[in-house]
Amino acid sequence: MKKIVFLDEYSIAGRSLQKITSQGEYIAYDFTKKDEVIERLKGADIAITNKVVIDGEAMRQLPDLKLICIAATGMNNVDLETAKELGIEVKNAVGYSTTSVAETTLASALALARNIVYFDEYFHDGRYAKAERAFCYDRFTFELRGKRWGIIGMGNIGREVARLASAFGCEVRYYSTSGVKREEEYPAMELQELLEWSDIVSVHSPLNERTRGLVGREELQKMRPSAIIINVARGGIIDEGALAEALDKGWIAAAALDVFSVEPLRESPLYNIKDRYRLLASPHNAWSAAEAIDRLIECIAENIRTWLAKQ
Repeated sequence: MKKIVFLDEYSIAGRSLQKITSQGEYIAYDFTKKDEVIERLKGADIAITNKVVIDGEAMRQLPDLKLICIAATGMNNVDLETAKELGIEVKNAVGYSTTSVAETTLASALALARNIVYFDEYFHDGRYAKAERAFCYDRFTFELRGKRWGIIGMGNIGREVARLASAFGCEVRYYSTSGVKREEEYPAMELQELLEWSDIVSVHSPLNERTRGLVGREELQKMRPSAIIINVARGGIIDEGALAEALDKGWIAAAALDVFSVEPLRESPLYNIKDRYRLLASPHNAWSAAEAIDRLIECIAENIRTWLAKQ
């Protein structure tokens, strides 16, 4: 029986793991620090990790390790070159969070467009009860219909966002971060052109050498003062310091972030935005609807089943 070790089981949010645990001797840790990785994976045939880093140094000290299952799509927390050198298979999970992340993207756009956070607080903090008038026009609001929506990264999630945005009556165009030209339903643009054109920009690309720092100070200044930008992909694609400056100086109207350059984000100019309602932020949970987590578990279980069948 193969030994399976999950290094950060908390990331599954308490959903049933029976499809995984039934396939071997299963050991789980709620969370694993960097200096605990080697000790906890000793004797393991299969490692499961969401965000815990498994680097080359660790792999070289784990002769039993034969399969690493990443409980996510992004693979930047595993040293893929060393894994290949040592004959360790690395499998990620693809497509499980498409609907969840796309819906969060639309929800973020709607929340910013209608200033939902501000007006919710206006009700709950007692200002509405004390008001003399029925309506509050403290914050500007707008409709999505008729707006120009630019998508950075037209993969599975980007396409689903495009479909939803189109259903809301938006005109959609995109920028390919890979540079690969494909037949898409929507017109392609270069990045600078897209940023100047868009009322709403959403980011759906991986973090790599082509996308790190892709949207910085110069790019944000190209955008419309009325525009909003949403990043539900990876932190590091948008320069956070430049974004804070853009919000404070009015280069753009608002932003929504679900991902950050360091997670959890400790110190950042994003915490000191002059008008906090310009920034909608969440702790990297756009992907984590219950249905998406269940699909993720099935992906991991299938990756293990496939590997075991070859043994």
